[in-house]
Amino acid sequence: MPPLLQLTITLMAFALSTLPGHAPASDKPFIIVQSTTSTQNSGLLDAVLPLFTDSYGIDVRVVAVGTGQAIRNAINGDGDVLLVHAREAEELFVAEGYGVVRHDVMYNDFILVGPVDDPARVRGSTDIVAALVRIAQSKARFASRGDDSGTHKAELRLWRIAQIDAQADSGDWYRETGSGMGATLNVGIGMNAYVLTDRATWIAFGNKGNFDIVVEGDWRLFNQYGVTLVNPARHDHVKAVEAQQFIEWLIGDDGQTAIAEFRIDGQQLFFPNATAQ
Repeated sequence: MPPLLQLTITLMAFALSTLPGHAPASDKPFIIVQSTTSTQNSGLLDAVLPLFTDSYGIDVRVVAVGTGQAIRNAINGDGDVLLVHAREAEELFVAEGYGVVRHDVMYNDFILVGPVDDPARVRGSTDIVAALVRIAQSKARFASRGDDSGTHKAELRLWRIAQIDAQADSGDWYRETGSGMGATLNVGIGMNAYVLTDRATWIAFGNKGNFDIVVEGDWRLFNQYGVTLVNPARHDHVKAVEAQQFIEWLIGDDGQTAIAEFRIDGQQLFFPNATAQ
């Protein structure tokens, strides 16, 4: 094609794209979801979000960080929806006026993983608190995220129940990575340290080395996820209409079915439990 004709066609296409009713692809509506590393790293969001986009024509852009950082981002108005797993912090987010309504979405559980030689002799226990006591007493290495994530908050709650100030031994047997779940698992495996992780991330994690699950099944390891609309009264740029459509889809039949059907190697990673509010 002659260069001049090619240029003419290009200019005409650009002109048409700027006319009313011919919005460029970049103008497609989107929302920003502040979420956790577990929903992203497990592959759940990659599997579920395109289904919503196909139905509503709304893109979902995810910021995957620890729950604490996700909440801080939402407080600052850097998102339209909050999807995390720290119920107490989420309810405070709503109570302080930063969120509108929190909905249960799904759950899974936390597990303790460790090396096959199991230096603290906790393998097979269903009592996570007793296992943590044995780890502290034996000074077996423990790798903590140390990042104010939902998993980190859960871990600190368990240490409090065990009446152990593990952070007082930070840098000794207790190591804080300040990193996400995948990075912390890599560090823990590298130093032969126990790690508390959500089960979904562990199933999806590829570098398990000589580690496996050593403690599971304690009711205190229950891990609930919730979704909340960022309050547009606080931040008028929040896309409340599109965000609410996403929330209603996620807690509705289509979203709940998509969550239930997400599997890795035949294993279901998340279990929907949204209820009407």
